[in-house]
Amino acid sequence: MGFPDRIERVVEIAHPPAKVWAALTTAEGLSSWFGDNATIDLRPGGAASMTFGCGAHTAEMRVERVEEPTVFGYTWHINGLPPDDPRRTYVEFTLEAVGSGTRLTVAESGFAQLPEEAHGEAYDGNTDGWASELGELVAYLDAA
Repeated sequence: MGFPDRIERVVEIAHPPAKVWAALTTAEGLSSWFGDNATIDLRPGGAASMTFGCGAHTAEMRVERVEEPTVFGYTWHINGLPPDDPRRTYVEFTLEAVGSGTRLTVAESGFAQLPEEAHGEAYDGNTDGWASELGELVAYLDAA
């Protein structure tokens, strides 16, 4: 039996694409809604990282796709796998201008490569995580 490979969320944001793009692709923006502290080298092959929980956890990412202001993608480690495991998921944000706002689609794929014992934790955790994080993104943009 196959496992779900992809998580996709769509959110309508009452801010222009340029503002949403900055929240997704700058260290200041990412630090404000997605992690406690972030760094990013915004180019394909560039490194990015975010710390969570007052530095207790770090997410290392590799920037894969940058098509300003519409597509930003990166790969990152799969939660629950050993730190030296080379498997990653791919996360892609797509921004579409809709009226004076933005339709943001986030898709994360690559979960089907996981063994059964790791799939549920990673897939379910990230499904819940994206719902929470996108809510934080909207709250950050609304407060800015």
